[in-house]
Amino acid sequence: MASRGTTETSKLKQNLEEQLDRLMQQLQDLEECREELDADEYEETKKETLEQLSEINDSLKKIMSGDMTLVDELSGMQLAIQAAISQAFKTPEVIRMFAKKQPRQLRTRLAEMDRDLMVGKLGRDLYTQQKVEILTALRKLGEKLTPDDEMFLSANAGAALSQFERVSNDLG
Repeated sequence: MASRGTTETSKLKQNLEEQLDRLMQQLQDLEECREELDADEYEETKKETLEQLSEINDSLKKIMSGDMTLVDELSGMQLAIQAAISQAFKTPEVIRMFAKKQPRQLRTRLAEMDRDLMVGKLGRDLYTQQKVEILTALRKLGEKLTPDDEMFLSANAGAALSQFERVSNDLG
């Protein structure tokens, strides 16, 4: 007999509790080891941990409001995790926006990067890597790419992104 979601809901609740416990422990450990870390490393790690907590909070709000289907959200999470595992995406910000299905924010980030490249604030290699990541994420989210973006992507996409494309197509 089908569980009608009770087993899945129970597992989701358990996973969220475990994730929350892990992040809270991470914050506590971070504070205890603060003296051993340089200021930038401490701030970056704390910021990432707080962002993860914020993401859990957002997920909980969606679940509680009924504004989320478990299957859709889990598919997005699975693709984002696969991107991170395959090392197709090296930029946590891109992985996060992809997982949250935020094409508008991805396009805004791309525009900011174009500007930063022009004023010399962003190096060409980092620009290329992040632009490829963003364009791949946009494509996977079903967004239309310009012919120039398609050409850029085909000219610069590496093996890790090709592997991610294959795996995510298999998942879909």
